[in-house]
Amino acid sequence: MSKDSKPMRIHILDKEYLVACPDNEREALFASAELLTEKMKEIRDTGKIVGADRIAVMAALNMAHELLEQRTTKDDFQITISKRIRALQEKIDSALSRGNQLEF
Repeated sequence: MSKDSKPMRIHILDKEYLVACPDNEREALFASAELLTEKMKEIRDTGKIVGADRIAVMAALNMAHELLEQRTTKDDFQITISKRIRALQEKIDSALSRGNQLEF
């Protein structure tokens, strides 16, 4: 545990954990624990998976999958925006070139 980290008590699926966390990340830690608890409860409530360990693994896999989907979407969006910017730059360059030709 670093000097800036303090032990924080969080609750995940009715269990208490002591986690080292810097003060400036405290709210994010609580929000993360709350999100994980929600995901684990969703899985538990289906009744298809038994055991906290298995529920935790399934929740982690689902959250990792969602994260990867968002990254892919973000990457696709960035590629699309880059293509649009390049097309606009080409139009601007073309317009400026025509403008320069008219001045001669």
